[in-house]
Amino acid sequence: MTVDFKEGMKIAQEFDVSTKPNCAVVYSISFLPTKENRDKAYAYVKAHKGCKTLDDTPCGKALCKKGYQGTNEVTTNEIKEIWKTASERFIEFASGNVTAFVENADERSTFRCIELPNIMANKKIGTINGVDKFQFLQKFKK
Repeated sequence: MTVDFKEGMKIAQEFDVSTKPNCAVVYSISFLPTKENRDKAYAYVKAHKGCKTLDDTPCGKALCKKGYQGTNEVTTNEIKEIWKTASERFIEFASGNVTAFVENADERSTFRCIELPNIMANKKIGTINGVDKFQFLQKFKK
């Protein structure tokens, strides 16, 4: 399968990333030894009708189907940029409560570097895991 950066960015910039209010689900696995947070997020989505991770949106599905996971001609940095763009848009369209499976999220992770700052900036998002987002943020302050 041949993929390219331009095609991936087009998908990340244009494909649907929307969720219903209170239905955006994020997880963090970057730099962690297990995929436990992802597995918990997927189980949560399966048990809660209407909830979605970025992977469950038309954008995420298209990126995965096209092979934007690091096993092709697109460089790792380009793949990160594609997913960064998609993640930013996912949070931009989220509202209400965001459910986050981010136990031990590394400071270099997409959640900490991209999603959390965008959640904080999104006035339509009030809570993370049912807790005021500003209070939730405190657990990541050192």
